Amino acid sequence: MRAGHRVLVEKGAGALAAYPDAQYEAAGAEIVSGIDLASIDILAHVTPLPAAAIARMRRGAVTIGLAGPYDDERVAALAAAGVTAMSFEKLPRTSRAQSMDVLSSQALAAGYRCVLEAAIRLPRFFPLAMTAAGTVPPAKVVVLGIGVAGLQAIATAKRLGATVAANDIRPDSAEEAHSVGATFIEVGLDAAEGTGSGGYAKSLGDDAAARQKAALAPHIAQADILITTASIPGRAAPRLVTHEMVAAMRPGSVAVDLAAPSGGNVEGSVPGKDVQIASAQGDGVVTIVGLASAASDLPTDASRLFAKNVENVLKLIVADGALNVDFADDIVEGMTITHDGVNRLVGPTAPPADAPAPASDEGKDA
Repeated sequence: MRAGHRVLVEKGAGALAAYPDAQYEAAGAEIVSGIDLASIDILAHVTPLPAAAIARMRRGAVTIGLAGPYDDERVAALAAAGVTAMSFEKLPRTSRAQSMDVLSSQALAAGYRCVLEAAIRLPRFFPLAMTAAGTVPPAKVVVLGIGVAGLQAIATAKRLGATVAANDIRPDSAEEAHSVGATFIEVGLDAAEGTGSGGYAKSLGDDAAARQKAALAPHIAQADILITTASIPGRAAPRLVTHEMVAAMRPGSVAVDLAAPSGGNVEGSVPGKDVQIASAQGDGVVTIVGLASAASDLPTDASRLFAKNVENVLKLIVADGALNVDFADDIVEGMTITHDGVNRLVGPTAPPADAPAPASDEGKDA
């Protein structure tokens, strides 16, 4: 973006992600001690902007990032400030938009990281080991949610030598599980129960959810590691695993919940903490790992991917040295939640019941 534009980066912004100021300067950016939000045209950000920052922005400025479109007060503040806010959460799920899909790129990092978090806590080997002292069996891993994060978790666990079984409420996801080496766990749901519009997962009814839990319980009880990846932007994560299901795992087993910040797929998970519960299989505990922000634990590559997503959006709205937010473009139209003082979101702020379910499933073609 440096050709014809002035690019500002706040001093130390990339330090914790292993990107020193000198690298930004070498790429053509100016390092400044602070960003004067009242003077800039485009602000690229990661997490939703706080109210104080929104209030300082000039009317007509453009923001690009995870904007928090399901927060009514934040969206109202963006509209009141006259900001054109482009939200990655509202990016259309089309093939053309895949290079801009932050939910998928960050889910890729999260799926990889959650397996590593499990591996360092598990008091067993991941791979099969055949030695003169005896044979060590491979770890058994169960993954719930076969979206981008789930597929990456399966692939990473397989690379480490584990045997992996996986489930998703969309029966058609069995083929995706097989493609990365996992066994698909059948839970007896038909396509209509688990699949919503566009082929995405949808929320289950009480009866279907109970049947899913009953079918998954014996597989989880036999697993050394459980990984859950189902979250729904703007809504509480679906509760897939009960306290009793976790307690039925062997002592030393680990459950990693990627959805802990939004309520958790696993009962008892706490964002950013390890919670230990007694195992019903004997003396010892099962550890529930609530990851607060798994992608942030891999900041160098998560930032690299996020930056490319932002760059590809910028190419849509900046051309020939000028800013042009063209709503005739379906991606710009879909992403823009406020413009010229107007809240452009239509209908309820929370997704409908058949909205795309796991965040890791948002980019199903990825």
